[in-house]
Amino acid sequence: MRFIDLIGKKRNGQELTKEEIHFFIEGYVKGDIPDYQVSAMLMAIIFKGMTKQEIFDLTEEMLNSGETIDLSEIEGYKVDKHSTGGVGDKTSLVLGPMVAACGAKFAKMSGRGLGHTGGTLDKLESIPGFNISLDRKEFIEQVKRIGISIIGQTGSLVPADKKLYALRDVTNTVDSIPLIASSIMSKKLASGSNTILLDVKFGDGAFMKNIEDATKLAKMMVEIGNYFGRDTRAEITSMEEPLGLAVGNNLEVKEVVDTLLGHGPEDLTNICLHSGSTMLLQAKLANSFEEAHRMLKEKLDDGTAYKVFLEFVKAQNGDISYIEDTSKFPLALYREKVYAPRSGYISKCNALTIGLAAMKLGGGRERKEDTIDMSSGIVLKHKVGEFVNKGDELATLYTERPKYEPIVKEILGAFEIVDEKVEKPRLILDTIEA
Repeated sequence: MRFIDLIGKKRNGQELTKEEIHFFIEGYVKGDIPDYQVSAMLMAIIFKGMTKQEIFDLTEEMLNSGETIDLSEIEGYKVDKHSTGGVGDKTSLVLGPMVAACGAKFAKMSGRGLGHTGGTLDKLESIPGFNISLDRKEFIEQVKRIGISIIGQTGSLVPADKKLYALRDVTNTVDSIPLIASSIMSKKLASGSNTILLDVKFGDGAFMKNIEDATKLAKMMVEIGNYFGRDTRAEITSMEEPLGLAVGNNLEVKEVVDTLLGHGPEDLTNICLHSGSTMLLQAKLANSFEEAHRMLKEKLDDGTAYKVFLEFVKAQNGDISYIEDTSKFPLALYREKVYAPRSGYISKCNALTIGLAAMKLGGGRERKEDTIDMSSGIVLKHKVGEFVNKGDELATLYTERPKYEPIVKEILGAFEIVDEKVEKPRLILDTIEA
């Protein structure tokens, strides 16, 4: 078998067999097939697509390219959740303790942020002492004991995806639903949970810019998960504006604590209750969505979910005094308020602009090797649908970088204010099941 022949086959729109896809992935991981040939194959996939069976086979080969996690010694349903990335998306840190408080086992391997999207691990590491590098035994024992652990992905998990993604990134072949779906799902399947909930975002601040593409991706990933025997569901959610009010690592952790104490932003609270309800149904811990919603609300209202979050932070060596008193988190040296230039209703708060501004302030990475300033970011004071008077505070920026004046203008430019009343946007547009 010659890889050049497989490139030609895919270029002509033909279906690759399971054996051919195995030859492709195994050869690339071993270094037998060079980058330039794999780049040609990726471009052929971009233009010609893949059949469902090809996508299933590609996912399986990537999944089996390295180690997989066996969580079978943890009793009960192991639940996992993945977001396709957004601005201010700290749902895992609220949602995990909520579902764990209801008896689910939340065993999650997470990633870092790059560009305008924040990473769960970066937020956790803004808590002094927090350890994201538990070994497998510690990870499993913690989930058994308190119902939740979130750690970094191990280097031995799905090495084919790491190699392929790095090549896709530099050859402009990221934007392909078969490649995105197999990349995400190979990692989720390798992580060992029984159920997977996908939050597929669309809009200015998301990777998928429109609801049609987000829905296609979500349906494909649900089909992949169910093909491999996992209860997989997806929610289509809007990322036209940031989720919650805080964008930036320790700023978002403070908002997580507020939410777990019952006074967080309405949109963040609602999406966690909605997603959590789906997860409890997947874990067979509730008989209806309404029952699941009620269970989660009770654990939020009586402080149980907050206590689980404290246990989780303590178990991974985080200093819980920062959670018990969030004023201990360091504040950035420079703090600048952004004011409304006119009165009216906010019709837009562009998530991408806000996310990029937070990154430029030091709260994110432009390159993987960049160091994040955990105290930098933006806190919004108003969102779409709200009325503001001229001179009202729209947002506050936090940074250690002195030359922040141009970013003030960028933040101001993210907002549009109109005379006509604007309705609050819908956050969750659809739920996709098997």
